[in-house]
Amino acid sequence: MGKSIVVISGGLGTPSSSSLLGSRIGQDIADQLASAGVQTHVRNVELREHASDITNNMLTGFAAPGLQDVIDAVTEADVLVAVTPVFTASVSGLFKSFLDVLDPKSLSGKPVVLAATAGTQRHQLAIDYAMRPIFSYLLAHIMPTTIFAASEDFGGQGLSGTLSDRARRVAREVVLALSLSDGTSSTGTQLSDTRSTAPSVREFADPDDELSSLPFESLLANLKSGS
Repeated sequence: MGKSIVVISGGLGTPSSSSLLGSRIGQDIADQLASAGVQTHVRNVELREHASDITNNMLTGFAAPGLQDVIDAVTEADVLVAVTPVFTASVSGLFKSFLDVLDPKSLSGKPVVLAATAGTQRHQLAIDYAMRPIFSYLLAHIMPTTIFAASEDFGGQGLSGTLSDRARRVAREVVLALSLSDGTSSTGTQLSDTRSTAPSVREFADPDDELSSLPFESLLANLKSGS
């Protein structure tokens, strides 16, 4: 079964560095999934094309057909790549407004890659203090690796060096997250319930060994007997 990857970028310019970064991350994820034998469809969405509809939705509570199509795509996506430029030490207003019109439950458990762009490396912490709390509130499954790109990271050949390495690493994290959610390992084998194969604490714990781990009920019994 194929997987859908939706990339949303909150850049206002054209061409947009945020859109360029998001497209690269989305393609790296698609390449990693293809290597695992999984078909993918990547959709890149530039939120600036829906700016008026996003504002109207916030005012009226109703989404225009074009915006509703984007909302449905994000809600139904297997993977979301969210990219924003850093404005005034935070996410762009357009980016945040789009998240505000989503159903708060629509991203629950969904693998999400966080990325941001700015003119200088001084803004690289914006992902952690501005973006991460938003997506944590929405209960998204945020990938461990985040990607920040400053102006100097975009060369004649596009993204390169450490930034390219991070894009490939987060792609591998997405593949792992999808395989776990599907109940399969990255090699396609079924994951078993490790609780049935793990050794029982009761079998190895020594009550006379202060460093040994004991079951909670045993610890509780010891406390009661000593009181």
